[in-house]
Amino acid sequence: MRIPKKLILFVAMTTLLCSSALAGGAKLSPAARCHISHIEPLSWWVGMSTPLQLMIHGERISDFDLRIEGGGVTLEKIHRAESPNYLFVDISIDKDARPGERRLVFERGQERFSVPYLIGERRVNSRDRQGFTTADMIYLLMPDRFANGDPRTDSTPDTAEKPDRGNFFGRHGGDLQGMIDHLDYISDLGATAIWSTPLLLDNELVQSYHGYACGDYYRIDPRYGSNELFREYVAKAHEKGLKVIMDVVTNHCGGAHWWMKDLPFGDWVHQFEEFTPTNNIFSVNFDPNASKYDLKIQESGWFDKPMPDMNLDNPYLLRYFQQWIVWWIEYADLDGLRVDTYPYNEKIPMSHWCEAVNREYPDLNIVGECWTPNPAQLAYWQGGNPNCDGFDSHLRSIMDFPLRDAICQALSTDSLRWGEGMIRVYEALSNDFVYHSLDNMMIMTGNHDTDRLGDIVRGNWGRAKIAMTLLATMRGIPQIFAGDELMFRSKDLSQGHGGLRVDFPGGWAGDERNLFEAADRTKEEAGLFDFTRKIFNWRKGKAVIHHGRTLHFASRDNTYAYFRYDDKEAVFVFVNNSRGRKTIPWSHYAEITEGLCPVGRNVETGEEIRLSEQTAVPARDVLVVELKRK
Repeated sequence: MRIPKKLILFVAMTTLLCSSALAGGAKLSPAARCHISHIEPLSWWVGMSTPLQLMIHGERISDFDLRIEGGGVTLEKIHRAESPNYLFVDISIDKDARPGERRLVFERGQERFSVPYLIGERRVNSRDRQGFTTADMIYLLMPDRFANGDPRTDSTPDTAEKPDRGNFFGRHGGDLQGMIDHLDYISDLGATAIWSTPLLLDNELVQSYHGYACGDYYRIDPRYGSNELFREYVAKAHEKGLKVIMDVVTNHCGGAHWWMKDLPFGDWVHQFEEFTPTNNIFSVNFDPNASKYDLKIQESGWFDKPMPDMNLDNPYLLRYFQQWIVWWIEYADLDGLRVDTYPYNEKIPMSHWCEAVNREYPDLNIVGECWTPNPAQLAYWQGGNPNCDGFDSHLRSIMDFPLRDAICQALSTDSLRWGEGMIRVYEALSNDFVYHSLDNMMIMTGNHDTDRLGDIVRGNWGRAKIAMTLLATMRGIPQIFAGDELMFRSKDLSQGHGGLRVDFPGGWAGDERNLFEAADRTKEEAGLFDFTRKIFNWRKGKAVIHHGRTLHFASRDNTYAYFRYDDKEAVFVFVNNSRGRKTIPWSHYAEITEGLCPVGRNVETGEEIRLSEQTAVPARDVLVVELKRK
């Protein structure tokens, strides 16, 4: 299907020259190479719940008839697209089919050729894999800015943008090998899961380093490595006790995606006569007063000029995306998903997408980026929420941006005015009644799209320590952004994303400092890292933090106190975000402390401590105490 000329003006003209590895890397005959460009998914497995529909792309491939050679596999139906260069083929696999290679046989008159297609054997207990939970701490990193483990892949013949480490928005050379090389660092910090921003091919001419403009959904960007290396990375992470979360984008692809020059259907992407951006108002999905026009622009408008907006109302595209992510989970042995720009997708098809993943992997967790400061609007997107319109997203987890905003606003001020300082955090948690599942909320002080923690606290060590304590002891699933444990600050705040997504010193040969090593850290860097490591490693074994309830107490002096508790124990947290030393008003907490032993253990020092009205906490510091029930 041809794209209108006005639309083409906003699509990057570079496209991937080499096609996806057909059938998991199988070699094709000259006749097959002449006709077949892509077959996706690349392979499949016996025993899957997800129906298999192959998307076959090649020059006038719709002119051919198709049959399958090999037992246990049945061709159910062939669907022809609007473009003559596509076939969509429904295939069923018997539950007792033998794993192995089958042949897709194409015939047109006297012309005949075949392509191998692999049906594999699933891992043992693959369906029952456990996703990330409140027992985990997630470490977020940007591959291009983390570590360059193999400089030979910095540039490849079939990718457009070349490395330029001096360019804020250029590619700097970080890769999968660099991530593998530093798994011990991540594990030592206390993390139990890794979320990396997208690793799939982004072949835009500029700013391709972030990965959110996908050019091939079945190919790791060769500047990061290969599909096989990605699978090795996941396996090595598992050996270190680290789960792996894949960042996925269904709302938009990249303008350099190979299908943008030949769409299977005209409505595969949303098209306008001229570039039409989204209005970013995803409240139109539930606003009873919203116009249909505003909803259309929100759903169909493009996120950015090089990011064509996908139309999930097209049933073939929805099936494509359902199979695509199941393929990656099964192929790479993934533990979870993070979905970018979740509310910008059409909500009903996206709900079906989540259902499909949950049906295949009931315990795998999916967290969606639903970026709003409004708790009620955020709650709408969490699966199981009793929404007035009956909508259920089937999205298990959501990112807690309202709490993130409250923490960052609180830590950046010395104000004692009511409504400012730590009372913001108290107020944020007072909205917990609107959420369906507090255990399935990702909490953070920042990520790759927000201001860095070090910039927010203006380099203040004590306030950064408070931030890490809040993440380690509050309800939900904590996530920290790579470098925040070492007080990274933006290189140039005027550069926005390009300035805050700084390289990790020591990740490149020749770096003046290596912050992966303790010897090269300043006193403050070492202090924050050591504290972060201690509290998150302590957190691993604390069921009361993972599943306990919260009781908190308000104050007007920029302090904040709360208990995480269950039937066996409690953890007391006192935050002093003020300029001066504060004593703890222990008598205010009698409703819970009367049932607790008066002597506890200071989590930071390991020392015994008796809490009372005389217990003092220094300025911009925090006290965390374990307490047993009487």
